[in-house]
Amino acid sequence: MHSNDNNMKVVAIIPCLNEERFIGDVVARAIKHVDKVIVVDDGSSDNTAKVASQSGAEVISHETRQGAGAATRTGFNAAIKYGAEIVVSLDGDGQHNPDEIPDVVQPVMAGKADLVIGSRFLCTAKVPIHRKFGIDAITWLYNVGHKDKIVDGQSGFRAYSRKTLEVIKITYPGFGFSIQTLVQPRKNKLKITEVPISCIYHDSGSTQDPITHGFSVAWAVIKIRMKEEFFKSGG
Repeated sequence: MHSNDNNMKVVAIIPCLNEERFIGDVVARAIKHVDKVIVVDDGSSDNTAKVASQSGAEVISHETRQGAGAATRTGFNAAIKYGAEIVVSLDGDGQHNPDEIPDVVQPVMAGKADLVIGSRFLCTAKVPIHRKFGIDAITWLYNVGHKDKIVDGQSGFRAYSRKTLEVIKITYPGFGFSIQTLVQPRKNKLKITEVPISCIYHDSGSTQDPITHGFSVAWAVIKIRMKEEFFKSGG
């Protein structure tokens, strides 16, 4: 259990799929820094849910796989019901260091930001070159036409204020949601900032082809920006 001067309720959400190898350690370390850890098991075929529960998380299970966006939406909704004032999201595959949660949360807690992105590119994190190319392209698509730029539009390690969660409506079940959750706060003129984080890529990481994944997310970014920013009906 964490403690903070502001006494704000902080909840960590961890959407995951087949992460029994790492999830126990992630939960056990995250729980030291927050009031509650919620793991959303997105239809795993392994023991992710069991291991997460044994490590101290509240587990919400999707019976079938719905996608990272849908799992994140489930986590946000559960955190809001719990009364979270700050929600921090991180991956369940051991890529993010839960001991950096205080660094990611701090700007929101201090009232200096509404949304904080834990950026892999503000420090010396080693990101495989094919991944970095895709992330850079997606981030450029998010940045173009705006003066306030970010450097990591695909990081899943973020902190959201309650005000930010109230303007976010995730409609993309897949990874396009990661940009949707940035475009909507920007549209509502909320303050977005970045802090440096470390990052570890494991050999058993994503099974999805990174090029196919990159193109699908890039296309989602274009559609999201068209809908959210250029058409009044977007929401």
